[in-house]
Order: sequence, then structure tokens, then C-alpha cells
Amino acid sequence: MTEVILHIYDVTNSGSDKTNNTIMQINKIFKDGIGLGGIFHSAVQVYGDDEWSFGFCEQGTGVFSCPSEKNPMYTYREKIVLGKTSFSIFKVNQILRELSREWPGCSYDLLSKNCNHFCDEFCEKLGVPKLPGWVNRFANAGDAAAEIAGNTAIRIRQAKAEIVSASKVAYRFLVGVTSNSGVGPDSPGNSNRGTPGIQASWFKNLITSGAKPSSGSEIDNKDEDVLQQ
Repeated sequence: MTEVILHIYDVTNSGSDKTNNTIMQINKIFKDGIGLGGIFHSAVQVYGDDEWSFGFCEQGTGVFSCPSEKNPMYTYREKIVLGKTSFSIFKVNQILRELSREWPGCSYDLLSKNCNHFCDEFCEKLGVPKLPGWVNRFANAGDAAAEIAGNTAIRIRQAKAEIVSASKVAYRFLVGVTSNSGVGPDSPGNSNRGTPGIQASWFKNLITSGAKPSSGSEIDNKDEDVLQQ
């Protein structure tokens, strides 16, 4: 059995000293001060002196290694011993080959598929505990917020489609009432003279108003008018 070590860095590769200092302050306050989390890079060391992590690249695998505690892109913070794995070095190398195929560099996403997500999966395959929650808490929170926003937008689009469909059905119904009525719209005995025709015309204008391109604000205003009606 051999130890599995997690190495954690402050993310200071922005290219701006001001931004890097801000990140360091955020990590100091939110991690060191209140234990909530921060903006971190992580890597896993198992067998040998190298650590393994994941990052963006346009082609090939995003899985890479470097000497432990010495990634030149970030500022080293600390290490955590996660436990021990019973796998042999040959089995660990096999796991790394599989992960290299499954984690191409072009699939990197800051919120949903970053270095911390990779280390989580690597540790799970090694049979040791995953990363502490604070390491990737900011990314997880951001990913959840993005998912909620996306789901809300989908619901709004579905509601708009349902409103338009209902309007079309109502229009067809009113046209049918007008054409099938035994009393003509101009007949003196028709107490509601012209009403079905007016309503049918209103719905027709509503659902055919898309004949010309409309701006987003115009579409929203039409949707609001439909809801009010």
C-alpha cells in the first residue's frame, strides 16, 4: 500500500499581479478565515515524485504530470494525505491511461470539469476519500447557479410556446364559430354582431405577427399582451 497525497495551490496564473493578489486575499479570507473555500488548483501524487492533474489544451489529453509541489503556474499552498491505496503501480498506471483517454484537454470547463473534478475521480478510482469540500466549493456553487439559470430559461421558452399554441387553437375555434353560425354577422337578429369576427381577427393578427422579423423586446411585449388577454 502507498499513500495518496493531494497537493493544493492558489490559482495565480492570471498574468496580472493585481488579480493574483486579489485571489490570494480571497483564499486567505474565505479559506483561512472562515473555512468556506477559495480558488484552488489541485493535483494527486501516488507512487513516485510526480503529481497528476488536468488542464486545458486544444488537442490530446488534458491529463499531465509535474514534480510534486512544483507546478510553475500556481502558488503552492499545502498538502493533504487522503489515505492509502492497495493498488499496485501497474494498476495505477492503467487507471491513468484510462483517465487520459476520458479527459481530453478540449473538454476542460472551469465550473463543471476542472482539475479538482479530475482529482476527485482519480481518488475515487484509487479507493481513497475524495477532495475536501472546500477545495472546489466555489466552482460547484457556480455550476449549480448556471444550471438553475439554464433550466429557468428553458421553462420560459416552453411557456411562450404553449401560449402561442393556445392562441392558435382559440383562433381556429373562433373562425369555426363564425363560419358555422346560422346567422350572418350582419344579420339584424344577431345581438353580438361582429364580435366573433373581431376576436378571430385579433387572434389572427397575434399569431401571424411573426411574418416580419421582430426584435427580442417586441417578442417579449407580444407575450405580455397575450398573457394579459
